[in-house]
Amino acid sequence: MEQKYIPFDVIEKFMVQVLVKAGVPENDAKIVTDVLIQADKLGFDSHGVNRLKPIYLDRIKDGILNPVTNYEVVKEGPTTAVIDGHNGMGHVIAYNAMKMAIEKAKKLGMGMVAVRNSTHYGFAGYYALMAVKENLIGVTGTNARPSIAPTFGVENMLGTNPMTFGMPTDEPFPFLLDCATSVTQRGKIELYARQGKTLPKGWVIDENGESKTDANEVLQDLIAGRAALTPLGGIGEETGGYKGYGYATVVEILSAALQQGAYMKMLTGFRDGKKVPYQLGHFFIAIDISAFTEVDDFKKTAGNILRELRASKKMPGQSRIYTAGEKEHDVWMHRKDKGVPFNEKLLEEFSLLCDNYDLQSFKEHFQS
Repeated sequence: MEQKYIPFDVIEKFMVQVLVKAGVPENDAKIVTDVLIQADKLGFDSHGVNRLKPIYLDRIKDGILNPVTNYEVVKEGPTTAVIDGHNGMGHVIAYNAMKMAIEKAKKLGMGMVAVRNSTHYGFAGYYALMAVKENLIGVTGTNARPSIAPTFGVENMLGTNPMTFGMPTDEPFPFLLDCATSVTQRGKIELYARQGKTLPKGWVIDENGESKTDANEVLQDLIAGRAALTPLGGIGEETGGYKGYGYATVVEILSAALQQGAYMKMLTGFRDGKKVPYQLGHFFIAIDISAFTEVDDFKKTAGNILRELRASKKMPGQSRIYTAGEKEHDVWMHRKDKGVPFNEKLLEEFSLLCDNYDLQSFKEHFQS
């Protein structure tokens, strides 16, 4: 079947009610829902509403994710803070951490907050854009369960570890660079598995360093440690794989060392064969542009840089050069009046959620 679009307001109401029934306080449920829907609005489908059940609801059921978030500020200075998330909802922890960084930046020019004992916080770009909306530069990163093999290695050691930047411009959309430090990430592999698609060679390697392309098999092998994602740049050094490996390590250090949190193999989600909280670490940086220059001048210069890049000489056969944030804006223009795209498998999953959480009034929306 072709994709079916569900209106954003319908999905928002449904997800908030599901999360509340799962034990998440309503205000927190609204934050989680907003992060997930914002991912779909901008085309980050691998981190959108499709993750509601497998990443969040299932983990709440398994007892490894606390639906009630009781985060704690354990250390604070004028421009810095360290937060312990106590394994609550990652989105809620991250939202409040970036909010704190923004408040500090507005007072003293810059703010940075480090987080430990958190959980999956979803679409990283959401938090960078929180700063952008306040005419600030936003930066965030997070570690994750081991997925990436170091260059010349085959064991999954580092997480996909995104390093994300958001900057305001004078264009209709901000500059937003939100990408993993691996060639791909689990969310995209999950998307390929749902769609029955074969993975491109070079995304994932087995224990012999050979490419694996079966998406469903890869998802199982990543958990079992029989496969690993390749870092940005790919296999070996010839195409620059050491660069992605290095940046993944930077994010790992900033997500663990500043706040004395867990890292690498400590983040597998298992201990003695039993599921345990992931205890992820994040960092959030907000920079007040007005502490350096006039905001409008910054926006104009940033816009000029992006426009000159797009106007540069194109490769034969190519009609367009993009800059970061542009494709996301295009997706929003396409989806703003349509909603979230659902394939048949996702419709079935949400239809079952209607049954499991006694929300039959929504079921008609998820009929294929």
